[in-house]
Order: sequence, then structure tokens, then C-alpha cells
Amino acid sequence: MTVMSKAGLATLVAAALMANSALAKVGADQAAKLGVSGTPLTPMGAERAGNADGSIPAWTGGITQPPAGYKIGMHHPDPFASDKPLMTITAKNYKDYADQLTVGQMAMFEKYPEWRMAVYPTRRSASNPARTYEMTIKNALTGEIVGDGDGVANVAEGIPFPILDSDPVKAGQEAIWNHKLKYKGVSARRWSNQAPVTATGNYVLVRIKEELLGLYYRPGATLADINNILVYFYQEVVSPPRLAGQVLLVHETLNSQIGPRQAWVYNPGQRRVRRAPNIAYDNPGTAADNLRTTDMTDMFNGALDRYDWKLVGKREMYMPYNSYKAHSSDSKVADMLKPGYVDPDYLRYEKHRVYVVDANLKAGKRHINPRRTMYLDEDSWQILVVDHYDAQGKLWRYSEAPSVNYYEVPVFWSTLEDHHDLKSGRYLAVGLDNQDAMYDFSFQTTPDMFSPQSLRQRGIQ
Repeated sequence: MTVMSKAGLATLVAAALMANSALAKVGADQAAKLGVSGTPLTPMGAERAGNADGSIPAWTGGITQPPAGYKIGMHHPDPFASDKPLMTITAKNYKDYADQLTVGQMAMFEKYPEWRMAVYPTRRSASNPARTYEMTIKNALTGEIVGDGDGVANVAEGIPFPILDSDPVKAGQEAIWNHKLKYKGVSARRWSNQAPVTATGNYVLVRIKEELLGLYYRPGATLADINNILVYFYQEVVSPPRLAGQVLLVHETLNSQIGPRQAWVYNPGQRRVRRAPNIAYDNPGTAADNLRTTDMTDMFNGALDRYDWKLVGKREMYMPYNSYKAHSSDSKVADMLKPGYVDPDYLRYEKHRVYVVDANLKAGKRHINPRRTMYLDEDSWQILVVDHYDAQGKLWRYSEAPSVNYYEVPVFWSTLEDHHDLKSGRYLAVGLDNQDAMYDFSFQTTPDMFSPQSLRQRGIQ
């Protein structure tokens, strides 16, 4: 996607306001607050201005040009490498910052006295292609939630709800849909290696290849065109030998009222493809050693129907952000993974405004996490942190998603996910591609490559 001039985008936005005002999800006066420049809100719906004390700066477009020397295919170099920490939050002083920490972060300090958060200057680096901005502004006028959060309607390509509803229940659903539909490129091929780390620091690296094709993001696509398919997802375990050859195929749907997610697996021992309706909700994630549920992939994915959702509010909090050192090809996995947590020397935290969304299990539904609290970045809608609770209402897991801007797209997305079991001391680190090829957003594929028949052929090969 190319970058459109501000004048050209402004013309398109004005046309959208005029053409769709009769169908508006929000009024034209509200949608007019969205824009690339000169408006109170960014195209994604974030507050453009900084905060009162200046610790959060104004958004000025995010990263629009990569650092000098960057070439597509590289692990993205750190544009903020010269930044120095403003302070370090530790087990000794974390209570002084309690209002800006999550329950899970405070629990990490209590369980691991050596864990720390190095806080750097806030860099609002998140950016998206011009077309994503254009379509997001159009969606603001027309987007609607279907049923009880089962799907979305009257949207295309962009974030569906840049301006959240005044009703906290509907707003909570809308915020999670914004995360689910955030732009990630039309297609991508990547390594998503993961390590289930024991309390003593031992692990076996699981090497995983993945391919994605997002029909929703294709330029010009409408909901009618994509036949309810949000994204096709292919995953193959490459090693260790005892797991190698396992293949998973998912057809993720956009509206569960029309049709739920479909999934298939190929087992090399059985040499056959079979349907896998259990690839959802709280069933264990692939090769995760029970440290991640299926719906914890990308921090949260899948149907919203087991929870009551509520937007609690918006807060200034310390979040994992611009984590280029954890992303670097110079960083070695063996050095990064320590007993209890990823080495804090590889992580960066910044103060950002986040939407806080609570998910509480509905009556009559089941999930091993009856409550979750999610923290979504206002600039990208990426879920950056999740606190997970057990059936007794006690905190069980803490998850975070250190993220970077992938310049060539551009998009702000996680480079790592780490999911901590605060009871056992074990954790799962996902996205350990430091010594592998970088995400390939130029990867070309078709829906035919994601058919169950194709899955069998791939598995046999």
C-alpha cells in the first residue's frame, strides 16, 4: 500500500462523511474528529494530544519512514536505540506506581523480586497504511455490532469502531473487535517459535511455521465478497522431532451467527486430516505445554460469546512498547529466556493510554479463566497486556505482548508474547524468531492453499 497525500485523504474522508451520513454509526460531527492531522482524534480514534504533564507526547503520525539502512527482510532496527531509561520500577518501589500498573504486573514483582520494568520515553510509533486510515474513518459512520458481539456489519478493511459507543457493554465488545480486525497485512509468512520454560529455566524450543491470508484486508473487499471468512491460518510444527509434522488449518469467521470457526488438523502418525472443533476457547494451544489456551493466541482471538464484556475506562499505564531489542537478530533466545521471565534487559516499557476491558464469564458458560482484564493500546488497538483470573477469582496468569512497528507495512504488532503462570512459575514465550527469517508480508497465496485437501498434501510432504 502506498502513502496517500494528506490532501487526498482529506478529500476522501469528506466524501465518506457526505455519502454515508444517513447510515452513520456515529454522527458526521463525531466522525469529523478523526483525521491524519489537525483533528482532535487520530484516524484510529486515539487522542491526538499528549497528556497534561507531557509524559505522553502528541501523536504525529507514528513511524512513517524506516531508519537509515533498513532493508525489507531485516529484523527491524531500533529507531530509538539512543533512548535512556527514565526510571526502573522494581519489587522495592512498584507500590509507588500502583495506579499505573496492572494487577498482573504487580504480581510479577511480588513473585520475582529481581524482575524489573525499565521505563523509557514514550514514543507513539504506531502507524498504518493510508488506506487503513481511510477505511477506518468510513467504518466509523456505518459499523455495527451484530447480536451480542457475535460479529460486525457494514464495515470493510479498517478498524470497525474508532469511536467507541457510550454504552460500556457495547464499547467493550467494540474494543475487542477493533483488536481482532486490526490491520496485519493482507498475507504473511512467519516463524512463530515458542518455548515453554520451566520454573528452573529449562525448555525445548518448538519451531513453528505459519501462513496467514486475511480476506477482510484485501483492498476493495466487502463483507459479502469474503463469504464470512476473516482470515485463513496455517501452522506447521517443524521441531522437535516428537512434534514435527503436526499441521493446523483454521478458517476464522467474521460472524459466528452465520458460521463458527472451522479447523482441521493433520497428524503425521495417522496420516490423515480430521476436523478439530476443539481448536477454540480454553482448549490448549499448539505445543504450549498447557501454558496457553487457544484463545490466547494474539492475546485474544475467536468468538466473544462466552463472556460479558465491559469497557472499564481509559488509563495511563506502563506497557511493553517499542521492544526492538527483543525483536533483534542480534539477541539470542538462550540469553533472553530466564527462570520465571524474559530477561528485562531485552524489554522496554513506556507510559501509554490504554483502554481497559473486563471480560467476565456468562452464566451457564465455561472457561478456565472466568475473568480476564485486557489493556488495549489507544494508537493501534493491539492488546498489550492481559490479567487472567481463576475460578476462585484469584489472579492466575499474566500475559504481555512486547510490540514493534513493522516499517514495510506499516503496522504496529507484537514481536513476542509471554504468558506467565503465576502459580507454577512456568511461562511460555511465543514469537522467538530472532535467528530465523523475518515476517514476509509480500508472501503471495490464495484461498485454495488453505483448503483441507491442501492441508493433506502439505502434511504428506
